[in-house]
Amino acid sequence: MSHKLASALFVALFLAISSFSPAQAEPPAPAANGTAALSPDEARRALETLQDDKKRAQMIDTLRAIANASGPQQPAPAPEQKSPIPLSADGLGAQLLLTVSEQIGEISRDVADMARTLTHFPAFYYWIVRTANDPDAYNLLIEIAWKLALVFGCALAVEWVIFRLIRRPVAFLEGRVPQTAHLPVQALPIADPPSSVADVTPSPELHKRRHSLARVWQLLLRLPFVLGRLLLELLPVVVFVGIATALLGTEIGEPATVRLVILAVVNAYAFSRGLICVVRALAGPFGLFPVRAETAAYIEIWARRIVGVGVTGIAFANVALLLGLHRAGYAALIRMVMLVVHLFVVVIILQCRRQVADAIRAPADRQGLAARLRNRIAGGWHYLAIALDLALWAVWALNIRNGYSLLLQYFVGTIAVVLITRVAIMVTLSLIDRGFRIQPEILHRFPGLEIRANRYLPLLRKIVSGVIAFIGFVAVLEVWGVDAIVWFYGGQIGSRLLAAVATIGVAVVIAAAIWEASNALLDRQINTLSRDGHYARAARLRTFQPMLRTALLCLIATVVGLTALSEIGVNVAPLLAGAGIVGIAIGFGSQKLVQDIITGLFLLLENTVQVGDTVSVSGLSGVVENVSIRTIRLRAGDGAVHIVPFSAVTTITNASRGAGNASVSVNVAYKEDTDRAGQILKDIVEEMRRETEFRPLIRGDLELWGIDKVDGAMVSIVGQIRCTEAGRWPVQREFNRRMKQRFQQNGIEVASATQTILMHVAPPADVATNLTPRRAAG
Repeated sequence: MSHKLASALFVALFLAISSFSPAQAEPPAPAANGTAALSPDEARRALETLQDDKKRAQMIDTLRAIANASGPQQPAPAPEQKSPIPLSADGLGAQLLLTVSEQIGEISRDVADMARTLTHFPAFYYWIVRTANDPDAYNLLIEIAWKLALVFGCALAVEWVIFRLIRRPVAFLEGRVPQTAHLPVQALPIADPPSSVADVTPSPELHKRRHSLARVWQLLLRLPFVLGRLLLELLPVVVFVGIATALLGTEIGEPATVRLVILAVVNAYAFSRGLICVVRALAGPFGLFPVRAETAAYIEIWARRIVGVGVTGIAFANVALLLGLHRAGYAALIRMVMLVVHLFVVVIILQCRRQVADAIRAPADRQGLAARLRNRIAGGWHYLAIALDLALWAVWALNIRNGYSLLLQYFVGTIAVVLITRVAIMVTLSLIDRGFRIQPEILHRFPGLEIRANRYLPLLRKIVSGVIAFIGFVAVLEVWGVDAIVWFYGGQIGSRLLAAVATIGVAVVIAAAIWEASNALLDRQINTLSRDGHYARAARLRTFQPMLRTALLCLIATVVGLTALSEIGVNVAPLLAGAGIVGIAIGFGSQKLVQDIITGLFLLLENTVQVGDTVSVSGLSGVVENVSIRTIRLRAGDGAVHIVPFSAVTTITNASRGAGNASVSVNVAYKEDTDRAGQILKDIVEEMRRETEFRPLIRGDLELWGIDKVDGAMVSIVGQIRCTEAGRWPVQREFNRRMKQRFQQNGIEVASATQTILMHVAPPADVATNLTPRRAAG
């Protein structure tokens, strides 16, 4: 819990107390509007009228009657401001804004009234100005100053002498103060040794009791020495007061105003010295409750600050009252001094919050409801302490009737409501956690049910905690006297707000149920298809799943959002019309995007591609990794990723549709026996079908189609092997390897793609002799 939250809680408590029991403040005097200068007699009479409560009330009644007779001026009507959000006049949003505005205005007026009640500093200012300008008051201050210096000088001198005289007795008592109380050691009998360690080890309860008795005994031993030391330290203060009183009994104490002012200062000094001595006697190395020197110094420092500010401020206020300060200014000054004292207490609370929290916090080995409550209180005790401290000042400053009893009632009631609320939250959350424990047989039937349930468990815990905390807040308001239940009656803003929240909550719950049910059905259907061996249908449904989830999510979010806006009073018709116009503009401006979505939708509906298929799209080949509503992602054989938009797809070649036939095409020499070569090919396929590695990949025998081509150099034998989609390329590669080996073993020559033909023709001898060379024309 942050410091801002603590401040907000305190302000709420402070405003609630001030609004329920308003203090009776004096009405402010109306400001004079005249610009003419007043004579001294007129100013004196006006000042007497303002200082007299009856005359001031009569003047206020007269001015109010004159103001009512003249009639208020009607201001010009302001132009109507239209809200940028189309809120209906009787809608929940407009009513909620109006109620919040009225509450803020009322709180601001209460704060202003409270500030006027607590601060009457103009009276203090006027007193200072009047005292500075009055010669008689100035002379009185001079007389008070030198007589006060004389009295204090004599009294302080005697006090110093007494302080020097008691130094040795005080040191003697400090040296005799017992520091530690020792427990009497119980002697064990030697004749009967203990049978076990447990016989000589005291129980924790007995040890705790002995420790408590030892502390009480130690306090009793220290008490006489502490009281003696306190009396010795108070002796100089008593002597100081006696000397000052004796001097004031002479002519120094004349007139009475001078004597009263000096007595106020003397009493303040003596009271502050006495309080400091009492604090040192209670807590310190030589006090009744021994503490460390560091802690004792801290306590004494803050005691001096609080006592110094409080006593000095009250004494100054009393002196100012004796010198003519108005009662309103005196009360304002006292309130401000006490506010500073309470703020000092706030600082002490903040500085000691960790130490006190460690003392409140339960031990680490303890569990249960009480330990959790202690830990919760340890984490936020300082907020309650600060609120209580400032509330005490507010009750005193505002002079609230029965204020302290009301504050006690508010504080105790608030603590009780907070504790009951916290216990209710703990019990409810434990029941929720127990209810979300799913039975093993249900988990076996629905494997993903626990994961889906745990997804909503934190949100449900927060919602339930928030509802219970809100009920506790309403109960706290009832304890403070605010009739908060009326807010939730029929027709009130609270009932309408609860109805709207309930409607939105029901819509959200239904939407979440539809979402989870649809996802569960899809997952269950995919698992069922995969378990039954319908892998193609399972892959198709898995491909559709992201798009279906996205579309369903958009639909659910739109419906819930429109429901929420309608419940708070927003007119959704303009929003729907604007959404339609924006949709048309997007459709015309992004035709390519629309084409991608429509083409992709039809390709998916027609089951053209699935995740895991080997396809060729737009000249690119690879395995389908993902199919979205707009693009298809391929993983090529070299590892590259191709992302193809559906608008660029004109032809899809899918090689993963259940069949992948391995083609057979071999060219043998023209001289070879084609029947023998074909039989060898059939034998190869039969041999492969008998092997375990290729048996599931081959669906049938070799389909030998025959002689496809004959020329003077080679003969082409063609056919195919029916295979599965995964066995096409492994079967074809293995078939080609074995065919090459068998042809080599059986001496079958495979025709070469390029042939060189050498022709040698021997001419007759007589023809050769008659040949004559001829030059080629050219």
